[in-house]
Amino acid sequence: MDMQLEHQVRLALEQNPRISNPKDIAISADYHTVTLRGTVPSFKQRRVAVEAVRNIRGVQYVADELEVGLLADNRADDELRGVALQTLLWDADVPQRIDVTVRNGWVTLRGEVRHQFQSDAAFEDVARLEGVGGITNEIRVVTAA
Repeated sequence: MDMQLEHQVRLALEQNPRISNPKDIAISADYHTVTLRGTVPSFKQRRVAVEAVRNIRGVQYVADELEVGLLADNRADDELRGVALQTLLWDADVPQRIDVTVRNGWVTLRGEVRHQFQSDAAFEDVARLEGVGGITNEIRVVTAA
């Protein structure tokens, strides 16, 4: 175990204002690998925690075992789908051919785009939304021959 790296990770999480309950995240570090376990209130906070750890000097790999514990007052699936579709429509980088399904807060994106950045933009747009428990990106990048 690398206690010094664990301490650096703990400080980074506690000093990040976008993580509401950093003490709910368990940390273990060994051979430049950091494992995060526990429950965070949103998919966005999960991504923020993992990214914060990736930016620490000496971290080569982050094992993300965090779970998203959605709050009882989160959006219903149909409302979340509507918000996701509207968000995608507002993004000029995302073609309007993307479909969204939501089940128990888990969003699935489907469709075809011509460029990887379009798929990435759709993922990022939805990842920022409150109530998202996770995302499956099934958007295919299809290039013309």
